Amino acid sequence: MRTGIRWLLRIVFLLVFLATAGTFIPRPLIAPVKASSSAATHRILLLAGPIHTDIAIPLDEETRAAFSFLADTDFPLAHPNAEWLVVGWGGRAFYLETPTWAELKPLPVLRALTIDRSVLHVDLAGHITEPQPAVTAFNIGEDQLAQLRNFILDSFDGEAGEIAPIPNAGYGGIDRFFEAEGHFNALVGCNTWTAAALRSAGLRTGLWNPLPQSLRLSASVYN
Repeated sequence: MRTGIRWLLRIVFLLVFLATAGTFIPRPLIAPVKASSSAATHRILLLAGPIHTDIAIPLDEETRAAFSFLADTDFPLAHPNAEWLVVGWGGRAFYLETPTWAELKPLPVLRALTIDRSVLHVDLAGHITEPQPAVTAFNIGEDQLAQLRNFILDSFDGEAGEIAPIPNAGYGGIDRFFEAEGHFNALVGCNTWTAAALRSAGLRTGLWNPLPQSLRLSASVYN
């Protein structure tokens, strides 16, 4: 019994140590040199919940053009009141079957703790008030925004025009789910994808950010 408790404490200590190191060791280790001609004229948002993060990018003409294939899936990309395209990546079972905490089920949790197929959740947002606790904003240049768009595009399973929307999947009348590249588990999950998305835009994150809290802290410290 005591041996089991000792091993459990060691595992907990190891996870706490890794999470702390993952927060305070920057990735990349050396800050990238920014081109002087690349003015930070675009704003992107990190949207954080208790266990999940999303990326919001401005729904300008370039974004609408890059994601125009979404209109073929009845996604209302041209909605007149939309200001942001909001994208998140996650495990298929947990994402699709747990729209609220009240609908939490054992099987999606088990899949999330082991391994699961991944999906992208795509939504629109109107005006997002700043500042607020759940929103972290970053200013980036045109080239960095283009790189972020490409990162998101590459996360769809399939080429533009051949993506796979998931039928009858969504939390409301606007949002959609799509098959995504990669597999999900609790150690390499939604927040590590969001961190990689930020890094694609030339920002720095922690070495390993499995939780929204660690991602927000490291992104704020190193940018």
